[in-house]
Amino acid sequence: MATAIPSSATDATDTLSALFNRDDFIHRHIGPSPQDIEEMLRELGLSSLQELIETTVPTQILQDGNLNVCDPTPEHEMLDKLHGLAKQNQVCKSYIGMGYYGTFTPNVIARNVLENPGWYTAYTPYQAEIAQGRLESLLNFQQVVMDLTAMEVANASLLDEATAAAEAMAMARRVNKKPTQKFFVADDVHPQTVDVVLTRAKYFGFEIVRGSIDQFAGEDVFGALIQYPGSTGVVSDIGPFIEKLHEQDSVVCVACDLLSLALLKPPGELDADIAIGSSQRFGIPMGMGGPHAAFFATRDAYKRSIPGRVIGVSKDKRGNMALRMAMQTREQHIRRDKATSNICTAQALLANMAGFYATYHGPDGIRRIAQRVHRLTQSLASGLRQAGIEIESDYYFDTICLNSNEANAIVQRAAEAGVNLRRVDEQRIGISLDETTTVEDVRQLVQIIAGSEVDVAIAEDAAAIPSELRRESPFLEHPVFNRYHSETEMLRYLKQLENKDYSLTHGMIPLGSCTMKLNATAEMIPVSWEEFANIHPFAPAEQWTGYQSMISELEDWLVELSGYDAISMQPNSGAQGEYAGLLAIRRYHESIDQAHRDVCLIPSSAHGTNPASASMMGLKVVVVKTDESGNIDMDDLRARAEEHAENLSCLMITYPSTHGVFEETVKEACELVHAAGGKVYMDGANMNALVGVASPGSIGSDVSHMNLHKTFCIPHGGGGPGMGPIGVKKELAPFIPGHCVSDDKPDCSYSVSAAPYGSALILPISWAYIQMMGAEGLLKATQVAILNANYVAKKLEGNYDVLYRGRNDRVAHECIIDIRPIKEVSGVTEEDIAKRMMDYGFHAPTMSWPVAGTIMIEPTESESKRELDRFCDALLKIREEIREIENGKLTVEESALRHAPHTLADLLDSAWDRKYSRDSAITPIAGQERSKFWPAVNRIDNVFGDRNFVCSCPPLSDYKDN
Repeated sequence: MATAIPSSATDATDTLSALFNRDDFIHRHIGPSPQDIEEMLRELGLSSLQELIETTVPTQILQDGNLNVCDPTPEHEMLDKLHGLAKQNQVCKSYIGMGYYGTFTPNVIARNVLENPGWYTAYTPYQAEIAQGRLESLLNFQQVVMDLTAMEVANASLLDEATAAAEAMAMARRVNKKPTQKFFVADDVHPQTVDVVLTRAKYFGFEIVRGSIDQFAGEDVFGALIQYPGSTGVVSDIGPFIEKLHEQDSVVCVACDLLSLALLKPPGELDADIAIGSSQRFGIPMGMGGPHAAFFATRDAYKRSIPGRVIGVSKDKRGNMALRMAMQTREQHIRRDKATSNICTAQALLANMAGFYATYHGPDGIRRIAQRVHRLTQSLASGLRQAGIEIESDYYFDTICLNSNEANAIVQRAAEAGVNLRRVDEQRIGISLDETTTVEDVRQLVQIIAGSEVDVAIAEDAAAIPSELRRESPFLEHPVFNRYHSETEMLRYLKQLENKDYSLTHGMIPLGSCTMKLNATAEMIPVSWEEFANIHPFAPAEQWTGYQSMISELEDWLVELSGYDAISMQPNSGAQGEYAGLLAIRRYHESIDQAHRDVCLIPSSAHGTNPASASMMGLKVVVVKTDESGNIDMDDLRARAEEHAENLSCLMITYPSTHGVFEETVKEACELVHAAGGKVYMDGANMNALVGVASPGSIGSDVSHMNLHKTFCIPHGGGGPGMGPIGVKKELAPFIPGHCVSDDKPDCSYSVSAAPYGSALILPISWAYIQMMGAEGLLKATQVAILNANYVAKKLEGNYDVLYRGRNDRVAHECIIDIRPIKEVSGVTEEDIAKRMMDYGFHAPTMSWPVAGTIMIEPTESESKRELDRFCDALLKIREEIREIENGKLTVEESALRHAPHTLADLLDSAWDRKYSRDSAITPIAGQERSKFWPAVNRIDNVFGDRNFVCSCPPLSDYKDN
């Protein structure tokens, strides 16, 4: 039967256009179907999403929703467009070094970790019972760092080498009680590291002393930072310098290279106090500067002052080994402005990859790679000397520095051959080799530099390392680094660990304020493209024009969505964004001779990183009260602003508020602070409720960070990577971070991260998300995020109390459920509910924050109505279990809630004698046995872990016992 032809060409065009489904990705990203949305709106007594927004968001900040961004683009077209941009990048051989090197990511790790949503969609392991896999791999990473540095304790990663150095300086000040504020930084430290250290030092009030360690005059300093090997490659004996510093009770920080430590005597054996660096060359692509996992190791005596997260060994209720985040790794939420750091995310995914790289290669493989790199470097130096080229030092690992009057011509010849060399100064050129370097590469380099053919002899020993600095101690002796060297064994180990972890591949992760939304596969694909992955951050600009175009377009979109005038892409975490935003405010006030403004007003409900960041910027934190509805107490804000008007620097707020509501007085608060001469910093953690509906800039704030790993779909990676670019108003634009290398400014450029664009490799993810969603999709995502949160609050009504509500009893994109009344009657705690949710197949919501005794739920727009109903049904069923306790049927100690989570050990326990059935414990929902997610361990004993601090790999027998 023939198909009917439309009556007009217009009808045919419209019909054909609709069939192309250009907005198809919007429906893929947003969980509820159109029919589901209608049902949910009816449940709330509403007729449309527009009505929901108009009755939820304050009228004075509401926008018309017309966004000047792209139209929705189908996945394949987005990938074609982005690939066109990627092709504009030139992947050259880069011998620039400076902490960034070519490396081979083992394919078994690339496919099964980097490209695997089971690893990249998990969240920070706050619920350790369902995070044992990534906790084990992070523990392995700590062991790698401890072994190679020969230090006693290591953390689970920091953001990058430069910020790790800044954290080392800050820790040196904390643990050293000397009155001096001077800190020594050696001349041969990477320039980008010095840049970040100078920024941090200025607002800590530290004086930086520069010089050569050989000519150090013994100036009284509280600490020192040296590079080993030096930035220009020199390997020298730093032991006497460390001894000299210790004689005056100074703390010595050594920035080191992990691969070199397979051959060099490690910092711990040279008596260093702190060792920091980057694990990038352990299988992590350069990616234009990140993300890469920095490492931080120190003495056991300083373990309570170590920044970031530390994974420790404890035990569960059955006495089996269990891992957890040790000590108080989110202490900024407790100590606030007294916290030792504002670190909130790290680089867990990249630390996992680096740890797996060491596991796969083992000690022999790591040593072999190091020896190969070193021998090739020796061969290069020998060939150049044979050609009459002066090499500055006889001792080096992978980097040599040559001195030539023909430096310009050499660099030009190299560029013409597609080779990048480091221009140290007018006459010096640095060359760093790496794991990817071949014999042919060395011969090409000698020919380029010498300008003629030279016969290159391959070195046969490690003569370029002084005998007294050659490593003799073993490393990576634990069985985990000596058994997974075949791909079969490695693949199974990775899968075994993955199976212990709950991620978005299993179900909803309803963590309030953490925005665990879909990280679409199409968004992730470009991360593996070599045109993005293999670009050195300090390569000539003409080699990364594709990156420039992509970043520029993303900046334009963020300007439109945020209401600001300029963007800095440098901050590589949300906390770094806070720091960079406050830095812009402080620099602005300095520029108008108001540097005395040093008071920061922060509501008591704020993220703990806010006061910590303010303190790091040298600001005095003054807390502003919140009223009984959870909003900023405007009378108290007015009083504090008047009291501190002369010295008021800024107000830090979160919008929608940390309590999950749209505060009606936000514009008034901004105007009040502006009238007193201050600026307004708006925390962008909750921007998922703003895009297309309202913008931080139009509300009245002057600067915000935008968590790309929340609102704009970069995955959380089990606790990092993140990106926290800042948007600023025009008058703050001159004061966003610069970069000493890319901007060619030898003095402090006020950088906050090691690379000019932070973690540039993951920026294509957010670019792809916006490109595929378009203006229409971005607005709908916000609308449905708010719908889903209000739907959950409505479904739980009458069983759980929603602590805070805004106008018309609405919440924003998240809601806080008050458990305190339940605890008072039954004894059931928010932790009991969180652990019991694991038995129902869910990750728990955010626990006890921002209000103790509560749980905070954020469903996000990506969760379907079916998943929301399943989640609510679980909480309602748990409420029934609580009522059994309230009615005296059993005590809280006898209940499934107090014994949760339940594991296979409970299923197999022949001595089951509890007052609830085994079935109700393990499969409380009908049909759950078909897709049961098993927690790897029973409830973990946190107190035992705190009292018995162990952060290294335990004996293999402990794993066997498990």
